[in-house]
Amino acid sequence: MIPIRRLVATLAFPIILGGCVSGAEYAGKQAGFSTVSATTRSVVAKDAIWVQNQEQAKALTARTKALLSREKTLGVESAVQIALINNKGLQAAYADLGDSAADAWQTTMLLNPTASVGLKGIGTPELEAFRTIEGALTANILVLITKKRDVALADTRFEQAQLNAALATLGLAANTRRAWITAVAADESVAQLQIAQTSADAASELAEKLGETGAMAKGAQAREHAFAAELAGETAKARLAARLAKEDLTRLLGLWGADTSYRLPNRLPSLPKTIAQRDTIEANALRNRIDLKVSRLELEASAQSYGLTEATRYVTDLELVTGLEAERSREDGVRKVDFSGSAEIGFAIPIFDTGKARMRKAELAYMRSANQLAEKAVTIRSQARSAYQAYRSSLDIARHYRNNVVPLRSRVAEQSLLTYNGMITNTFELLTDTREKINATLLSVNAKRDFWLADANLAPAIYGGGPSSAAVEPAMAAGSNE
Repeated sequence: MIPIRRLVATLAFPIILGGCVSGAEYAGKQAGFSTVSATTRSVVAKDAIWVQNQEQAKALTARTKALLSREKTLGVESAVQIALINNKGLQAAYADLGDSAADAWQTTMLLNPTASVGLKGIGTPELEAFRTIEGALTANILVLITKKRDVALADTRFEQAQLNAALATLGLAANTRRAWITAVAADESVAQLQIAQTSADAASELAEKLGETGAMAKGAQAREHAFAAELAGETAKARLAARLAKEDLTRLLGLWGADTSYRLPNRLPSLPKTIAQRDTIEANALRNRIDLKVSRLELEASAQSYGLTEATRYVTDLELVTGLEAERSREDGVRKVDFSGSAEIGFAIPIFDTGKARMRKAELAYMRSANQLAEKAVTIRSQARSAYQAYRSSLDIARHYRNNVVPLRSRVAEQSLLTYNGMITNTFELLTDTREKINATLLSVNAKRDFWLADANLAPAIYGGGPSSAAVEPAMAAGSNE
């Protein structure tokens, strides 16, 4: 007969062991978000907030309206901040972080044991309702043995989820910055085309009057009318592009209703006087790219999963069944209760499945992660170099148009007007020079836009968040209960 105290200790063993692992770090509603917030603040100097209740949502709505009303025209930094606190898609990405925290929390908990109770001898008259009570408690020992490895793997996945949430935040900030640049550049192009349209309409009207006097042939008149008509079409297309570009920005900002009536500046900022030096941009990217850190964690998770599979290669299910039996009897008319305990272990016999296939799959998963990490490092180096080359060359090109092309075309147009007034230059040359000035101005606007877009791509090249910095989806890890 097993003593009651020893049997109770045996039954409580799984519960006591479960207390060795704590899930407190995963249990909070903001679990893991401090990493996201700190990363966002260090890279883009903006606040990232995970909305958890109605009060926070109302406060952020009020803050959004305050940012919109604080400036006559919405600046790029305010636009980025509004997107980070008002974009609902980003809040959905933060929910993925919460899911990962809950999964990690769940991993720290033991599987609930299975309890069963049975009665024997039911309906025996001399022994009242029943003769024997049997109770059993079943626990999976293999889960207990591999618990530490399971928790380590879940912790790695949780760290990945934190980095992926930070990556989504930086990606939204970068996309918003690019959308703002594109929208403002589109408005600036419309403004330049409207100026050109005024000149083209005047030239068309002049051509018509000259044609009435016989000073201009019908073919030349038609050419000027066609140019004015084509320019009107280009202006209409530019207005549409500007409206669509602003709509793209509005969507990223998460605005609707009356809040969409915000105004943008009518031109992009001037070109910087000095160029940013990025001699070590490759090293900085390899050190700071969040998506590379995620890939490193994926390799670590694959290694942990491989070790977990190896630990459970032969035995995939190991159960401990402990029982207690209370039997009532009568001896010399005296009622007695006898207690007895039992314990047994059940496991699968690895006759057919020796675990080789699972080991091979785990090995291939690790090799896949290692090669993907190596490829990611090569790609990041290339992206960093390309981003800086685009930045440097775009600045040189924009400066060239600003300092050389536009001033020269303006000087040519001014001289053409002077000589035209002095009856030296004919009308055709004046109109041609005016068109060339218009084209040069539009090319200058586009070059300035390209530079600021290249400037906006520098930070994603170093920290992540660009189009190629997609979050790494965790691979399916081999569990201990396969």
